[in-house]
Amino acid sequence: MYNEEYKRWMAADLEDADLKPELSKIEGNDEEIKDRFAVALKFGTAGLRGVLGAGTNRMNIYVVRQATQGLANWVKTQGGTQTVAISYDSRLKSDIFAKTAAGVLAANDIKVRIYDALMPVPALSFATRYYECNAGIMVTASHNPAKYNGYKAYGPDGCQMTDDAAAIVYDEIQKTDVLTGAKYMSFAEGVEEGLIRFVGDDCKRALYDAIESRQVRPGLCKTAGLKLVYSPLNGSGLVPVTQILKDIGITDVTIVPEQEYPNGYFTTCSYPNPEIFAALEQGLKLAKETGADLMLATDPDADRVGIAMKCPDGSYELVSGNEVGVLLLDYIAAGRIEKGTMPKNPVAVKSIVSTPLADAVAEHYGVELRSVLTGFKWIGDQIAQLEAAGEVDRFIFGFEESYGYLAGPYVRDKDAIIGSMLICEMAAYYRSIGSSLKQRLEEIYAQYGRYLNKVDSFEFPGLSGMDTMAGIMQKFRDNPPADIAGYKVVKVTDYKKPEETGLPAANVLIYKLENNETVVVRPSGTEPKIKIYYTTLGKDLAEAEAEEEKLAKALEPMMA
Repeated sequence: MYNEEYKRWMAADLEDADLKPELSKIEGNDEEIKDRFAVALKFGTAGLRGVLGAGTNRMNIYVVRQATQGLANWVKTQGGTQTVAISYDSRLKSDIFAKTAAGVLAANDIKVRIYDALMPVPALSFATRYYECNAGIMVTASHNPAKYNGYKAYGPDGCQMTDDAAAIVYDEIQKTDVLTGAKYMSFAEGVEEGLIRFVGDDCKRALYDAIESRQVRPGLCKTAGLKLVYSPLNGSGLVPVTQILKDIGITDVTIVPEQEYPNGYFTTCSYPNPEIFAALEQGLKLAKETGADLMLATDPDADRVGIAMKCPDGSYELVSGNEVGVLLLDYIAAGRIEKGTMPKNPVAVKSIVSTPLADAVAEHYGVELRSVLTGFKWIGDQIAQLEAAGEVDRFIFGFEESYGYLAGPYVRDKDAIIGSMLICEMAAYYRSIGSSLKQRLEEIYAQYGRYLNKVDSFEFPGLSGMDTMAGIMQKFRDNPPADIAGYKVVKVTDYKKPEETGLPAANVLIYKLENNETVVVRPSGTEPKIKIYYTTLGKDLAEAEAEEEKLAKALEPMMA
């Protein structure tokens, strides 16, 4: 079958000039043909994601057209404004894929609001809500290496698409021939017909106003003298992040020159993910040279932000997503209580794999902390529930350990723009009272205990990777460990059993140990990886690290 499909693509008059040479190059190479044509990229709640190239298992204009036709068929059943918002980041072909999607929607008589230049995930989520769209499309592969691109689909609430809607879209995609099945008109024709319009300045300004209204201590940054180094990692964060920082009064900003402007090749870091040291290396070097208080980096679609903080001894320390989440929760809760802006019965939300330290901090401030499944749409879902009850103001903060933060209901996905603003405001505040982020973090550990959160990732590439991962997860269920590293397992929570967890079913296992430490095992939703999250405790960092190493060593054989 896959050889037949390969021949069909070879015979077709392909519009993208990059595809034919690639197909010619693999002629007669069964393994390469199979890799590109044996399966199609699967459309799920996170949309599509794959390597750029020719074939049904690659990201190209034909796979984008097919997916968009599937989305269009769903939109046409939804009533409403019959409008879809589109944005894109700096990845290779992102702008082409965005305009391709717009052309398919226009040909289906669906109106489009597209950004006139690259803008991040939160801007797409905001525009989807602002224009009361039926759906939104963000062309990005988030923080994957340069050879990837993807397509995130959003529902009318600005949240990533629900399982039910994604299943309908996937069915429609499967009914659509990848080369010939999508209706299509050129972008220019869609503009001439009045079906494709750009996102207006009013919408852009409304996003900035919504973010700036969530300052905890407005005006503070104008006089605090914070010195910042910022890297957009060649992505979409440059314009919105620098605009917000300028608006709130942070002017001493040095941008990492090699990572300032859009560059889909990400030549300075092969993996543009602010969770890893290599992505922050250039910025750290610059921070040391300039003596910055803080170094900040956003990923290509600017929904995640990572930081390095200056320590009292002049060194710089990377801060984990869990630590930033706890620092922000502590700062927002304490600041809003002090300023009298804390709502009645405040609510914060975190994912089940994020640190239990947040629970202790929330309890201290009288904040209800809700734990939800991994994936920011579940945090968005909690905001939607509060909104439906007329209590949306109760939501003060949401975070995931994977560097995603949101403080406010104006969008329904993680937002590195507001994350950057609040991190800078928080750093400026501690600087203004003679303290620092490092000092505050140590105070939090002294108050609640020395928590350590670490993640191990095990990769399973290739076509058989998914089967291997499924087998490993089944092994954990069939032969659950009675103890891990000598510590008795006192509780196992299997999130495939919604009747026990009260949450939708998910392929996640949590082991609680007799010493209050936890181990979480889950396959990634977007990559062929199984992730193991460890939360360990110690009287100091060294003890907590030794505990984590013990647990990791004990679990490694189960990953074979």
